[in-house]
Amino acid sequence: MIEKKQFYINGEWVDPTEKNDFNVINPSNEEICAVISLGSEKDTNNAVAAAKSAFNNWSQSSKSTRRKIVENILTLYKEKQSKMAQMISLEMGAPIDLATRSQAAAGISHIESFLKIYQGFEFESQLDPDNVDDCISYEAVGVVGMITPWNWPMNQVTLKVIPAILAGCTMILKPSEIAPLSSLLFAEICHDAGIPKGVFNLVNGDGDGVGTQLSGHRDVDMISFTGSTRAGIAISQNAAKTLKRVHLELGGKGANIIFNDADPDAVRRGVLHCFNNTGQSCNAPTRMLVQREKYQKAIEEAKNIAANVHVDVSDKNGHHIGPLVSQAQFDKVQHLIQNGIDEGATLLCGGTGRPDHLQKGYFVQPTIFADVNNNMTIAREEIFGPVLSIIPFDSEEDAIDIANDTPYGLTNYVQTTDMEKAKRVTKRMRSGMVEVNGQSRCGIAPFGGMKASGNGREGGIWGLEDFLEVKSIAGIK
Repeated sequence: MIEKKQFYINGEWVDPTEKNDFNVINPSNEEICAVISLGSEKDTNNAVAAAKSAFNNWSQSSKSTRRKIVENILTLYKEKQSKMAQMISLEMGAPIDLATRSQAAAGISHIESFLKIYQGFEFESQLDPDNVDDCISYEAVGVVGMITPWNWPMNQVTLKVIPAILAGCTMILKPSEIAPLSSLLFAEICHDAGIPKGVFNLVNGDGDGVGTQLSGHRDVDMISFTGSTRAGIAISQNAAKTLKRVHLELGGKGANIIFNDADPDAVRRGVLHCFNNTGQSCNAPTRMLVQREKYQKAIEEAKNIAANVHVDVSDKNGHHIGPLVSQAQFDKVQHLIQNGIDEGATLLCGGTGRPDHLQKGYFVQPTIFADVNNNMTIAREEIFGPVLSIIPFDSEEDAIDIANDTPYGLTNYVQTTDMEKAKRVTKRMRSGMVEVNGQSRCGIAPFGGMKASGNGREGGIWGLEDFLEVKSIAGIK
């Protein structure tokens, strides 16, 4: 069993001020795999004080100094990628091959992308040629509290920590207490990379404890949060008392519009994308909208594809899906599947209960519902499990109306060989991101949403600018 009870504060691994052990559960077997500590308010205050003390020097450090630290982090991260994948697989149940090629690899990709855009980023520039005495200065926002989720731990940690370091911010990271092991390894990497004392700090804790303490702390200038919409609202309300900046990357209920002229692989691609990471992705295409003429064929195809999706434990190699992350998540998904049945959707495959060959662990059957309408619970709520709802539509206008009829606005998808139609539809979708015909966004593209999916953008130049304040200066050439 792994024991990681210390926090990383002011460049040192320190014991918690109060004993508060927390068991980390391996979701594949429901057994304790690690013990950590949950921080107290004093631990939070110590970390914030360290970050505040370090800010003056770090915010004035040179661009080359910051870049060198991040380059060191990248080198060490690459050396520990295999171990990072093992930690992610153990703590949140991603199959080891997925954890290696996608989960851990996402951290490398983001670090490299930020280094790429940082090379040409100017912290000071002339406002415009007609106002030679006016300039714009980008300056670090200050001390940042970072609250990251369990579903893509290194994806989110690197999207926050790396641009904050490059911007000149200091920070306190609170990873999910459910999946903290990868972040603790990341803290070791930061330490070995030579990051100055107080610039990066880590305190484990839950949302009601350390999370609330950070979002309401008077010496924290910004909160960057990824998680549920419910928690995002609570964080915003708490942060409002100190008027700090709040960046939120929240839930989604992505619509995947499949027109009659979609390519032959569109349904298969949509089903597998929905089930990837056991459906535990905020940008999953969980509502498949299929044009009426193609509808019957599509639901048969989707059913056949799901029948070949295998479920198994996370430490096995292969292209299967793993367990959900926790008992709470398992119970939630079971409840929502039952909602779908009770509200009259047609269950094509899957349903409640574990797969027959797995009687222990938080495993869910890959589940597809047909004949869903947008008023059903399974079409309205973010399920965060391998559950797909298929909804018929008649016209382009109908598809757009259904797609936008949701509180969320993160990622939508369009499948058509008519590029003029694709352009029309993407412009009218109320979401921060749209992907067409299976084309993924590039590494420096912004990630973020509208409406109940949050605000701000992560990744690329936008992800760096989110950690910067804009200062307008007059009288200096």
